[in-house]
Amino acid sequence: MSFYQPEKLPKIMIAPNGARPKKKDHIEVPVTINEIVETAKSCFNEGAEGIHFHLRDEKGDHILNSEMCLKALNDLQSSVPNMHLQITTETVGRYSPSEMRKLAYEVSPPGISIGIREMIPSRNPSEEDIKLYQALTEDGTKIQHICYEPEDLDLLCDVLNKGKIPKDGTWCLFVIGHYSGKVSDPNKIPLFLDKLNNNNLNADWAVCAFAKEEIDCLKKAVSLGGKIRVGFENSMLMPNGEMAPNNHTKVKAVKELLNLG
Repeated sequence: MSFYQPEKLPKIMIAPNGARPKKKDHIEVPVTINEIVETAKSCFNEGAEGIHFHLRDEKGDHILNSEMCLKALNDLQSSVPNMHLQITTETVGRYSPSEMRKLAYEVSPPGISIGIREMIPSRNPSEEDIKLYQALTEDGTKIQHICYEPEDLDLLCDVLNKGKIPKDGTWCLFVIGHYSGKVSDPNKIPLFLDKLNNNNLNADWAVCAFAKEEIDCLKKAVSLGGKIRVGFENSMLMPNGEMAPNNHTKVKAVKELLNLG
């Protein structure tokens, strides 16, 4: 099946579920493939150009499973053919780098997010690591490199340089704050941009953030030329601080607030 492949990172990426939120946290968290597909359709209609999704096992827990990923991708492609589809390799303390690589090779998805520090915890890229990034790039997979700290960009550039992988237009996501309660500070975003400049990396970048500080971080990102990822993975709050009724209502509100039409 042929998937939609944008050249540029979507202005708005919806992350509707993440690895941790469950129905007990919000009834509108999509946990089944059918629910993810329906959420993708409604969010696309409100302006989300891409979706970053996590799959769940029979207990509702985060799972990296190739067969499930392929089914989800095919179902999504049939329902939202013009939406960029991005699977995750997040470990959540359950998976190893070898299992992350296995998923990437077996699925060869249109889009994939890879936390550089999760894939290379030693911060010393091996030949096996380099080969993965080269193979995905050659296959046309859009890799979004997840960076939790500005220093992660040094490691990313090491991988790109050693693999002779083009650096222009590299997709990155800067994670500001943490689900565990680490405050999302918008003033951290320029630190990531300084690292980009120091490494001569012309990235196509976005930001995600958490809780009530999320909106200030998204505003800062857009003002600096960045893009955004929103959704229940990171925050269930509307821009006014109230609980969002669902993912697509949040997408609509954030799009209007930030004039991203």
